[in-house]
Amino acid sequence: MNAKISIVIPLYNESLSFPILVNRLNELMQLSQLEIEVVMVDDASTDNTAQLINQIALTDERYTGLFLARNYGHQIALTAGLTVARGSEAVMIIDGDLQDPPELLLTFYNYLAEGYDVIYGIRKKRKENIFKRFGYYLFYRIQRKIVNINIPLDSGDFSLVSRRVVNILNQMPEESRFIRGMRTWIGFKQIGLEYERDKRVAGSSKYTLKMLIRLAYNGIFNFSDFPIKVITSLGFFTISVSLIFTLVVLIKRIFYNDVPQGYTSLLLTITLFSGVQLISLGIIGEYVYRIFFQVKGRPLFNIRHKIIEKELFNE
Repeated sequence: MNAKISIVIPLYNESLSFPILVNRLNELMQLSQLEIEVVMVDDASTDNTAQLINQIALTDERYTGLFLARNYGHQIALTAGLTVARGSEAVMIIDGDLQDPPELLLTFYNYLAEGYDVIYGIRKKRKENIFKRFGYYLFYRIQRKIVNINIPLDSGDFSLVSRRVVNILNQMPEESRFIRGMRTWIGFKQIGLEYERDKRVAGSSKYTLKMLIRLAYNGIFNFSDFPIKVITSLGFFTISVSLIFTLVVLIKRIFYNDVPQGYTSLLLTITLFSGVQLISLGIIGEYVYRIFFQVKGRPLFNIRHKIIEKELFNE
């Protein structure tokens, strides 16, 4: 099929929401006059998500199934889907939990027709617990202050991007990927549209706290030199504290014939400098870690097999 629009959906253990997702997508494709293909990427699910993708890809030519060799994580699974998507005009990026409504494709497409290359969703309201909402709110605003590009507030991966933007994304070899930041870095004409983010239709979130922290690190360390500047500032701060302390000791010795006794001052000084050194090593280590994995030149993902138009291709 000659698709004009591709919808890329990374999936991991989404068997509960899968039937609802397919129904919503089928209704969207029936209502729309657009030629749409759906690329479903199985990120090595441990439930029967892969079997469900396999079944629909073999029975409906509008669906493409992509099965990864192991669990690579959301951002890499999304990257894999983008490399397979054949939409000649644009690709829509959406998650399988239906928190982001696929029906917004039609609204997004109107802006694509007006010349926008990236149309992204802005989460006006989240139907999640207060701690998650506060954490996301705080992260986006801290990130906004310290990164070198203007990543839109409260926007995720949910978007419609033109074919030329997809082609550029596919050429970017970052191992530690932060798609929404990469999308912003590319440039071109972009616009954000507000929407209310729904609850998950079924199941529970697969993004653990550890994964969220890793994603946040990628968003900061991949697009900011602020952490390195923090090291310099800490260095100047500790030198200043050391000089002030030395001056105080000299004044007490010269004018009052008194030198601080005991281990308290020594212990505080050692603790302060040790803490600064460990923080500095940790920040430098984050950059070295990214360099280490990047220079290996390994492929970002391996495909176990894919199903396109009822044909099975082994990789």
